[in-house]
Order: sequence, then C-alpha cells, then structure tokens
Amino acid sequence: MSGKGGEEPRGHRAATIGIHAGSPEPVLGAPVVSPVVQSSTFIGGAGEPASELLYSRYGNNPNQVLVGEKMAALEGTEASLLLASGMSAIAMTIFAALPEGGHVVASRHLYGATRTLLEQELPRRGITTTLIDPESSEDWEAALTPQTGVLLLEVPANPTLRVFDLRVPAEIARDSEILLAVDGTFASPANIRFAELGVGAVVHSATKYLGGHSDLVGGVVSGSREFIERVQNLMKLYGPAPDPHMAWLLDRGLKTLQMRVAQHNHNAMELARWFLDREGVVEVHYPGLPDHPDHAVASEIMSGFGGMLAIVLEGGGVAADAFTSTLELALVAPSLGGVETLVSQPRHTSHIHFSEAMRVGIGIPDGFVRISVGLEDVEDLKEDFGRALDGLR
Repeated sequence: MSGKGGEEPRGHRAATIGIHAGSPEPVLGAPVVSPVVQSSTFIGGAGEPASELLYSRYGNNPNQVLVGEKMAALEGTEASLLLASGMSAIAMTIFAALPEGGHVVASRHLYGATRTLLEQELPRRGITTTLIDPESSEDWEAALTPQTGVLLLEVPANPTLRVFDLRVPAEIARDSEILLAVDGTFASPANIRFAELGVGAVVHSATKYLGGHSDLVGGVVSGSREFIERVQNLMKLYGPAPDPHMAWLLDRGLKTLQMRVAQHNHNAMELARWFLDREGVVEVHYPGLPDHPDHAVASEIMSGFGGMLAIVLEGGGVAADAFTSTLELALVAPSLGGVETLVSQPRHTSHIHFSEAMRVGIGIPDGFVRISVGLEDVEDLKEDFGRALDGLR
C-alpha cells in the first residue's frame, strides 16, 4: 500500500520531515534527488503470489510511495495516499467511508464543487447529505441518523476563511464511531495538525500549498492504514491515480512547504491589516485579525493564520470587476497556494452555480474578492492593490 509509516523519523520537526521523509537510505553514488520513475508497470509477479504487484495505476510507483510516506509523516497519520486531484481525494474518501444508503453531515461552508458532489452526484449513489451550520455541537448532533457515517467540513472554509472548531465534531465522531473528514487545503499541515485534533481523514488539494508552484494537479488523503487501504482500492477501480511526474513535482514542493507557508502567513497578515484602513473596502476576512468571528479558535488550533484572505468592496460586483481588471502584479486566476498572488471572485469561479441568495447566506456577497497572497514583496503588493483601489474612486 502506498504511503505507509507516518512516524516522524527520529522525532524530526516538520521542515526536516518535508525534506527527508520517505527518501531511501543514502548510499554511495545514489542521486540526492529521487528520479522520476516514468513507468506504468514493473517486472515481477510471476510465480510470486505473496509479492506486491507494482503498477502505477495502483498508486505504488516509487514516486507515489515516497510522497505518501512523506505526507503521512507530515500529518502524523499511519498512511497517506496521493491521487490525481483534490476532488478525487474528497470523492474517494466519502465512497470509502459509506455504503449505499449512507448519510453525510456536512458544513454549509464548502467549496462549490464539493457541494455539487454532495447534493447532485452522491444521491444518485444512494448517499444523502444534511448541511448544517457547524458552530455548535447541537447542530451536529441534531443532524445525525443511524445511517450517518461521515462528518465533513473545511477548515479554513473556502472562500470565507471561517475557522470552525474541529474539536466539536471530533468529539461527536469519536463518541459515535463515525469518520470525521476535513478538507484542510487552505491551512496545509504547516498551519494545522489535523490528526492531533481528532480528524480521521485529512484531505488536501495538493494543487495548492502542498505543490506550491501552480504547476501540478493532485490530491492527498491521510488517515489510518486500514482506511487508506480502502481509499486505494477504490482508486484502483475508479482510476484517479497520479502520474509519476506529478508525484515528483509534489515531492519537490513539500521540501519547501514550511518555509513557503511561513512567508505566506506573514504576507497575508500584513496585507490584511493594510486593507483595514483602505477606502472602499467594507470588510476584511482573515482569521489573524482580532475582529474575525473565529479568531479565538484559530489562535488555539492554528500555528499560522494562512495565506488566504478576502475583502468585500463597496460598490458590489461592479466594483469588484473593475478592481480585479486593473491589477498589474496580482493575477486573476481561479486557484491558490502558489508563489504568485492570485485573485478571484467566487461568484465567477468556485461558487458560480450558486444563486445570489445562497452565496449571501454563507457570507459571499457581490463585491467579495478572494486573495491568495503570494511570496512577492508585500510592499509591492500593497502598491498594486492600492492603485486598483484608487481607480475605483
């Protein structure tokens, strides 16, 4: 199985783990950087029924295995599995956890495609979902049924940056012996140690902070060895196995994860504080700000407040369109977590299929601009955003 052995090597810390975990023992003449094993299949198997069949669709190519072991070590879980995208990771997680007729209790504050999966695709497979406001144990408990097998939420939530207290559903999941699955893409393991908070399945879109350079598409699931084996068996059937070269790129990204996220955290905090005093900005969403509704919880469960922030502009959608179209350094693109600063309007991208009332109901009014703060000099970013705001006046 891919990604065994989530024990942190010799008690090393996260930055060291990101560089060394999963790598083979050093021998004289071996390459410092593991090579790409660009092979779909591997010799062996005939007359050796006890040996593992190596086949890249099975997720046990050497590059896939290396990343799985590294992610398990970073998350502090027994195992991790690399998949072809974040959406395949979330889908395979739910499929692995639930039989036909199963039930999900999920936060209303989710990525748009995840909501579509829950509300439109899973019912075709006999799986139903109850969406709740995840701020109290009473809401979680009231939604439970005998068929409930998964509690699902995002922390921080896309795109509103809400940071719901994971310890609330974790206690319910433990008492009810059901799976707590969390999409931790916005945080990455550099900012939240999800397994230590009781999360049973940690899901990431590796496309974002884990890769970090906007040059790959992938997903990761981390959890118990038994659960990851179930996810891997479904991956073999449904086919979302990762390409070896993508796995190699992801391994390269993980080597600098701690350093990159630390700078993302710094730049986003600086920029969020700066936006507070800007004319035309009516709201600033960033969990590091004292007036954020979840600042207290974020301060307790996060080691850094992340590289994502959002603003709401006076003038609504017209102002947001004008603002984003005049940026010169920040790029308008529907992704996040890369070294470059990206901006998007969820009404045009991640939540385009939501009605205006649905968007407003979860805190995404017209004029809402999501910003993935990159690693540029933050003073240059302030100048770029300042010019765009001046243009609105």
